Amino acid sequence: MFLKKLFPSLPLILAIAFTSSARAEQPQLQPFAPGSYQQILANNADHPFMLVIWSITCSSCLKDMELLSSLHKENPDLKMIMLAADTVDDTDQIQQILGKNQLTGIDNWVFADENAQKLRFEIDPKWYGELPRTYFFDASHQRTGISGVMSRADYETMFAKILK
Repeated sequence: MFLKKLFPSLPLILAIAFTSSARAEQPQLQPFAPGSYQQILANNADHPFMLVIWSITCSSCLKDMELLSSLHKENPDLKMIMLAADTVDDTDQIQQILGKNQLTGIDNWVFADENAQKLRFEIDPKWYGELPRTYFFDASHQRTGISGVMSRADYETMFAKILK
């Protein structure tokens, strides 16, 4: 009661602070539409990076999240980009999964075109949508695409190849 008299707007201030801090932890999802793949390549010119394509409906993808988080923490110099092959309607669930796995401080994208096949084709005409799908790009953007679950050793082998 004393605090309420002294600071009548304290509950409002606390509510705003809590909401702002909760919102800050949510990953910013960028819409992946036609042209976004070329934008990612341009934004990472002359730098190696890894593009991880996953989905909230892919159980193998979800199992990999903890390993991806660990790898990201152990290799902070290697840029990791996450692309959810879901829709913007799934934003809350995507953000929840990324937040839980501490993958919020990296580039996060979500399919933002109804024609997912068109987006997949833009990334790789030889990719038919199997998930998880991971692309490893060296500094000259020579890429290697791998479908399916990878072990820690598999990732480390690929990191050694693209970081040399």
